[in-house]
Amino acid sequence: MRVLIVDESEERAAVLREGLVMAGHEVAASLASPLELLRAVEDLQPDVIVIDTESPTRDVLEHVVIVSQSSPRPIVMFATDRGGETIREAVRAGVSAYVVDGLDAARVKPIVEVACARFEEFQRLKTELAEANLKLSERKLVERAKGLLMRSRGLSEEDAYQALRKLAMSKKLRLGDVAQRVLETAELLGKS
Repeated sequence: MRVLIVDESEERAAVLREGLVMAGHEVAASLASPLELLRAVEDLQPDVIVIDTESPTRDVLEHVVIVSQSSPRPIVMFATDRGGETIREAVRAGVSAYVVDGLDAARVKPIVEVACARFEEFQRLKTELAEANLKLSERKLVERAKGLLMRSRGLSEEDAYQALRKLAMSKKLRLGDVAQRVLETAELLGKS
C-alpha cells in the first residue's frame, strides 16, 4: 500500500517510515504540516494516511474532514492526547484508528491493517444505509403515485401498482422514477 505520512517531527516520521517499510508498504511522501494534506492526497493518491501528532488541532481535524469527504481512505492517527472528547472528534472527522502513545515501528503494520478493515466496513455500512434510504424514498414516491392514480382514475391499489409497473417496464425506468414523473405531471396539471 502507498502511505502518506503527516508528522511535524522528523524523528517520529522516521519511526513511522521504518515501520511502514518493514510492513512492506511504500511511503508516498512525508508531510510536516497538515495544511498540504488535501493537495498531497489529490497528487499522490495514497491508499492510507498516517498522522502523528501530540494532539490533533482544529486545523488537523478540518483537513481530515475535507479529505474524508472528497476522497475517503483509511486514516490512522497516533497521538498522545488521551482525552475522550478529542478521540470522539477525531473519529467524527474521519479517523479510522486513533492510537494513544505506543508509536513503535513493529506495531505499525497491525494498526494500519485494523484501520483499513474498519474503514472498509464503515464504507460498506455507509453504502447500505444510502441504498436503504433510497429504497425508502422510492417506496414513499410509489405509494403517493398509487394513491393519486387510485383517486384520479378510480383504480384499486393493485391496479394502480400494476399501471405504474407497466409504465416503468415499457419506458425501461425504475419504478421510483416513474412514480416521480407521475407526481410531477399531476402537480403540473394541478391534480395532486
